[in-house]
Amino acid sequence: MKKIFPPTVHLAVTLVWFIVALYMIFLYAPRELTMGEVQRIFYIHFPSACTALLAYFFVFLGSTVYLWKRSRAADDFACASAEVGFIFCCCVLVTGPLWAKPAWGIWWTWDARLTSTFILWLLYIAYLMLRSYVVNPGRVEVLSAVVGVIGFVDAIIDYMAIRWWRTQHPQPVIAGGPGSGLEPRMWLTVFVAWGAFLCLFAYLVRQRMALAELRRGVGALRRELVS
Repeated sequence: MKKIFPPTVHLAVTLVWFIVALYMIFLYAPRELTMGEVQRIFYIHFPSACTALLAYFFVFLGSTVYLWKRSRAADDFACASAEVGFIFCCCVLVTGPLWAKPAWGIWWTWDARLTSTFILWLLYIAYLMLRSYVVNPGRVEVLSAVVGVIGFVDAIIDYMAIRWWRTQHPQPVIAGGPGSGLEPRMWLTVFVAWGAFLCLFAYLVRQRMALAELRRGVGALRRELVS
C-alpha cells in the first residue's frame, strides 16, 4: 500500500478533501430554515459521530482477531483505531453541546443517545489507560482486547438509541423513515464531509501503526545492544 498510495499522497488527498468539504459546509450547503447558520455544525458533528462509532467497530474487529489468533498486526490496528477514534469521540462531545444549546435550549441532557455516547468516550479512555498503565507484555494486549470486545455492545446501543427510544435527537438522517431525510445539497455535503473525516481517520491509523512497528524495531535494537 505504501508504494501504491504513499503517506505523503494520502495526506495531500486528505487536505484537499477537507478544503472541498469546508467550502461545501460554509458556502454550498443551503441555510437551514429553522436553526439557521448554527445547523452547519451538523456537518462536523455527524461525520465525527459516525467515524467514532466506526473506529470502535475496528477496535472490536482487531481485538477479536487478536484474541483468536494472537496477531500483532490486529492488536496494532485495534490500538491505533482506539487512539484515533478517541479524538473523533471528543469532537462529538464538543460539537454536540455547541449545536444543542441554540437548537434545543440546553447544553446537555442525559437521554439514551447522549448517555451511550458518553459511555463510549469512557470506554475509549479505559482502553487507552490499560494500554498505558499495564506493563506486562501479553497481558496488556489481552485485557485491552477484552475491553474492545465487551465495549462494542455500547457502540451498538449508541447507534440504535434514537431508533429504540425517544430522545432529544431527531430521526436518523440515514434510513430513518419518512420525513427524516435531507435536502439534496445537504446530503451531498454530509457525504463529502464524512469522506474527508474517513480519509483523515485512515491516514492517522496507518501512521500510528507504522509508529508501533518502528517502536518495536527500536526496542529490538536496544535489547541487542544490551545483550
